[in-house]
Amino acid sequence: MSLCDTLRSNIRRSINLYEELVTELPEKALSLKLAQPSNTIGEQLWCVIGARESYCRAIAAGQWSGFACSLEAKSVGSRQRVLEALSRSAGGIESVLGRLESYTDAQNQLVADLLEHEIVHHGQLIRYLYGLKLSIPAGWKARYALD
Repeated sequence: MSLCDTLRSNIRRSINLYEELVTELPEKALSLKLAQPSNTIGEQLWCVIGARESYCRAIAAGQWSGFACSLEAKSVGSRQRVLEALSRSAGGIESVLGRLESYTDAQNQLVADLLEHEIVHHGQLIRYLYGLKLSIPAGWKARYALD
């Protein structure tokens, strides 16, 4: 398997984990936060979605072009809206990565940065799940050997 294929596979795994998380969390959990300073789970997901969209533009352009998120801040507590935005952003990633046969050095770095951002939020969200005493989805348990 090539490095490009490995990166695509790892990003696909991350996409699936986020979908599983939002599907299995009670909708009210999207509005929960840890003790201060903290934002909500929904706001964490807003950052994931915005980063996906922003990195897609950057990868296509071969350079960073700023952060923007299509999910309105007022919608971060809505499971349906968060799932829709996660799905759109996942489709964008798969589309941009599928169009590339090989990556420039700049694109390689942007793809690696995108994956790193996805995984950093995994760690943050695991802390939210434990701290808020929420159920941990099976896929997250298996991926990160959680109990």
